[in-house]
Amino acid sequence: MIHPYDDEYFMKRALAEAEQAFREGEIPVGAVVVCQNKIIARAYNQTQTLNDVTAHAEMLAITAATSWLGGKYLKDCTLYITLEPCVMCAGALGWSQISRIVWGASDPRRGFRKFAPEALHPKTELAEGVLGQESESLLKLFFEARRG
Repeated sequence: MIHPYDDEYFMKRALAEAEQAFREGEIPVGAVVVCQNKIIARAYNQTQTLNDVTAHAEMLAITAATSWLGGKYLKDCTLYITLEPCVMCAGALGWSQISRIVWGASDPRRGFRKFAPEALHPKTELAEGVLGQESESLLKLFFEARRG
């Protein structure tokens, strides 16, 4: 039997957040934080809306999740993010001691693995490519429309 709450299930929720960002003219990256098979935080990029270069989906999701949990660590949580985290976000995720990160599209230009592969907590587990094509397609559509 397939478990209804698998990586694909939660990544679809992160993609829904990315689609909201797309509708609002933001770079379409979405995130959800899951703890014990429950979404405790959801966010999408809001750098334009908030006029804040740090308002990446991951950063907003970390803040919401730690607020929900009442503490600064995300030790028993998984972040689902549609794009590989950047260095800034990886650093914050490292400090949060998040247990697991799952992303869709890789980011060979700006992803943390290019610049700071050791930024995460040593115990953080990684999974990549979950709904990667869908995540990448949304990003390509966004940038093609902007270059138009």
